[in-house]
Formats: sequence, C-alpha cells, structure tokens
Amino acid sequence: MRSFYEDPIDIYLPQNGNRGYRVSRYELELSYKPASNRLAGRAVIIAVTTEVRSSFTLDLSPALGVSKVFVNGSKSVKFSHQRGKLAVTPQQKIPAGGVLEIAVHYSGTPKPVRGPWGEVGWEELTEGSLVASQPNGAASWFPCDDHPSSKASYRISITTDSPYYALANGTLMRKQAKASQTTWVYEAPEPMATYLATIQIGNYRKYRVGSPGEPVPMQAIVPPRLRANFEHDFARQPQMMALFTEKFGPYPFENYSVVVTDDDLDIPIEAQGISIFGANHCDGRRGAERLVAHELAHQWFGNSLTLRQWRDIWLHEGFACYAEWLWSEASGGPGADQLARAAHANLARQPQDIIVGDPGPADMFDDRVYKRGALTLHALRLELRDHLFFQLIREWTARYRHSSVTTEDFVDLAGHYSVAPLRGLFAVWLGTRPLPQLPQNTK
Repeated sequence: MRSFYEDPIDIYLPQNGNRGYRVSRYELELSYKPASNRLAGRAVIIAVTTEVRSSFTLDLSPALGVSKVFVNGSKSVKFSHQRGKLAVTPQQKIPAGGVLEIAVHYSGTPKPVRGPWGEVGWEELTEGSLVASQPNGAASWFPCDDHPSSKASYRISITTDSPYYALANGTLMRKQAKASQTTWVYEAPEPMATYLATIQIGNYRKYRVGSPGEPVPMQAIVPPRLRANFEHDFARQPQMMALFTEKFGPYPFENYSVVVTDDDLDIPIEAQGISIFGANHCDGRRGAERLVAHELAHQWFGNSLTLRQWRDIWLHEGFACYAEWLWSEASGGPGADQLARAAHANLARQPQDIIVGDPGPADMFDDRVYKRGALTLHALRLELRDHLFFQLIREWTARYRHSSVTTEDFVDLAGHYSVAPLRGLFAVWLGTRPLPQLPQNTK
C-alpha cells in the first residue's frame, strides 16, 4: 500500500485524507458523559472503492481507542491504529466500484488535535462541549476521511445527560428521553465536509429567530441568561438572510441555527447549517454583528461550495469578509467601497509577503488572506459593475451547489461575464505578493 506521506492529497495537510474509496455517508451513534468527558461511539462509513487495495485507512485521533472493526458486515477484521491512522484489512479484496462499509466501535476521552493552527476538534466547555474542527479536527471525535474534498451525508445520534441540549448538523428527526439520558438524532442529507460536522452540548434553550413565516427557519440555541442580549445582538439576522439570498442565491440548507456558548470563545466557529459564538460575542451592544454576517455567509461560501484544496481558502474567507461589507452597505453603515478602501490602506501598511491564492499552511488563516480576498472581489465588482457581478455570484453558487470548487473554477466562470480578459486581474490580486492598486469607483 502506498504511504499517505509519499503522495499527499493536500500538501497543506499531508497526513490527512485517504485513498482508495469515496465516502457517501456517515452514520454516527455516540454517547457522551460531560462530567467525565467520556465519548463512546459506533461509526458506520459507507463508501465506494476506487481501486483494489489490501487495506484502507481512516483518520482517527490516537486519543480514541478502537475495540472492533467490521467490513461489509463480516466478523471483526484485522486493524491497526497508529499515528492518527486507522488501517483496516478486509477479509477479501473488494473490486473497484464495490461497496465498502466499515463499522468502527471506539471510545475514549476526546481532546483537540494539536497542529500549526492551535488546537482544533472536540473541546470541553465548563458545562458541556463543542466541536470546532477547521481544518483537521474531525478525527478528534469520529473515524473519517478528513479532507474537505470528501463530502458525504450524515446521520448523527448523540446520547447525553438529560439536562443538556445536544445539537448536531441537519434536522432533528427524533428526541427520546430514557432514564437520566436523552438521545437526539439528526439527519443532514446535503453533502458535508468532515470539518463542518459538529456537535454542541450545553445548558441551552431553543428559541425561534424571526417570525414564523420566514423563508428559512432559523433558531437560537442559547443559555437562558443570554437570551435578552441575543435578541438584541442577532435581531437583524432575518434581514441578513434576505440580503444574502438576494445577492448570493437561495440559502443552501433546510434551516439555520446559531449557538451561543456559556463560555467565551476567541473567534466564532462555522459548521454546516450552524454558527457558534461565544458569550463574549453576545454583549447586548451588537458588538459582533459583522461576525454574525460573516458566519452566515459561510453557509454559501465554505459549506455549500467547499474548497477542494486548502490553498484556495480565499474562496471561503474572502467571500465571507466581502459579505460583511455588503451587510454594512445595506444596513446603513459604511458602503462596501469605503470599507474596501480602508482595508486596502491598512494592508498597504503591512508586510506584503504572502500570495493570497496559495498562502502556505502557516498563513492560510492570516487576516491578509481574508481582506485581500475580499478586495479581489471588490476589484472584480468594479470591473463588471453590480448587475453582472452579482449575476456571476448567483451562478457560482447555483452551478457548484454542494460541490467542491477551485480558484480556477471561479476564474473560468467569471471570464464569461466580461468582454475584456479577467485573468490579469486575478493574477495580480491572487498570484503576486505586492498589493495592487484598487481601481477607481466610477459609479
């Protein structure tokens, strides 16, 4: 079997991702005890093989111990679990194009994965837990093909102590209390990257956001003590949803949930159909409203349209940052052009030593990638003018809905909206270190 180190799927995360199959579905049955931070699970990974192999690997944290593995319903098969890889050897070789169903029984004390970007994955809170997996933390809580180009549907069942509220991606299909525990079962039918799968557990209450007739059902999962602040700080979410639906196209999922943890968080967290904020982002003064817009925009850019390689992260963060400026423009704040020029002036004072279209793993979450990515879009908007620019964005989200995307995909599509060549614009904004001049706004 080829070593995954010799032929990485993504050079930004050379240990992540696996070859020989494509996952179509995950079915997770989990039990979690908050007091002891103990997780036990049975994960069923349903895939199709792409080549004949003697064994297959999954990403799984060393903090979790594996007790049994079954392949295609067979008796427990041989496996090894070393250095974050679970290697499984079926009793018989499976032909290319065949069904590969791996069931893994595991348990342990989950903890975040350490990496160049800090700790990501399953994290204990004062009361409960959260999952924040970008970019490589999914393996901290379930065996998976942990790479964003690997998207699948999910069923997530989580059993935990009854005082706690448990949220996962998708729609709540069933909730059943038994003795002192409650089981929550969620179904997420739309393809989802592993890093966007999440579980949030805490002393929360659920509240509806907006009026009953909103086109997209929205809910808040919030500690009761923060409800009043939430209702003020997040009151304009329905207007944000309306604006982004107009500018970006239809919302890509069945519903949208916002979680506010009882603990402070350094930054908000995106998940598919869910955004997670800390208590510090719910201050009663709308102090984090631009972040509310940013996280909502990720439902289109990042969650529905997901990068194929991490080097293209500007396709997530540049678009979400630009959405902040669009919200400001629509809600009575500074216009997008004013904010773009302020961001340009600020970037001009900073080191110009990264390439936004391929920043390298150490810099892929650098704020310059976010801001210059947004400036790339503003330069494109100035070139195309509003009508064509937003027509392009809507076609972008429609054509690649629930798919994997690359910068080249966007550059190619944009080329159809301009008589003049656009490759030079993208080349200087995304492919060179010096900061280009922002075109004049001639509107």
